[in-house]
Amino acid sequence: MNERPTEARNPRATRLSGLSTRELLELMNDEDATVARAVREAIPEIEKAVDLIVALLSAGGRLRYIGAGTSGRLGVLDASEALPTFGVEPELVHGMIAGGDSALRRAIEGAEDDAGAGARDVRGAVRKGDVLVGISASGRARYVLAALAAAKELGAHTVAMTCDPGSPLAHAADVAIVLRVGPEVLAGSSRLKAGTATKLALNMLSTAAMVKLGRTKGDLMIDMRPASDKLRERAIRIVRDETGVDEDEARRRLESAGWDVRAVIESNAAGR
Repeated sequence: MNERPTEARNPRATRLSGLSTRELLELMNDEDATVARAVREAIPEIEKAVDLIVALLSAGGRLRYIGAGTSGRLGVLDASEALPTFGVEPELVHGMIAGGDSALRRAIEGAEDDAGAGARDVRGAVRKGDVLVGISASGRARYVLAALAAAKELGAHTVAMTCDPGSPLAHAADVAIVLRVGPEVLAGSSRLKAGTATKLALNMLSTAAMVKLGRTKGDLMIDMRPASDKLRERAIRIVRDETGVDEDEARRRLESAGWDVRAVIESNAAGR
């Protein structure tokens, strides 16, 4: 049987328990340094996924993530950041994890094998014209595979994100993003390099899609929700830099506009 990339042993780590603390940390850091290259090599597929997401969201579709364990947590994390960062409607981007919200805080072993739950979760959250991103480092989580199959039956489009090019998930989606990070320092612990690569790729998917959808102005988050002191300070800086007014005037305009950064900037550009 061919060894799966996410389960193989890393020859550089066979003496892991005998290394000094410094040697252990340096080995992990050296392995982590290879992750960005693996993501770079997947950019052609990430580009296809971004373009698909932009086209579908522009036509009224929604973005959905689904995964198990670390993969599921990372999908939910990316989805949860969409509203405060880009000001999207709450239902536009949504993440699902095997085992439900309880699995965000504690591991629920066996949830990734529950194909029935994957299909049910998708039927309750996905409709025709949506795009579902199925995330599984091994590419074999039955929960995720069943979810993608159900999404296709509903008329949704699918993207796979995995670290195994030969996995069922890599062949089950309209677009397959394969992050070839190789074996982990701790054999089978895909929360390490695989998790880091997944986080980087998800950053690209959501950020690039929102930029293409006009949810930013240059590198500025003009649709963000300034719901904290830190974010209100950021909103003031954006308005100040974009309009040329001082901080006090920027704050006054934002307060008058209900802290709608885009509205203040567009009003200034229109001479109002």
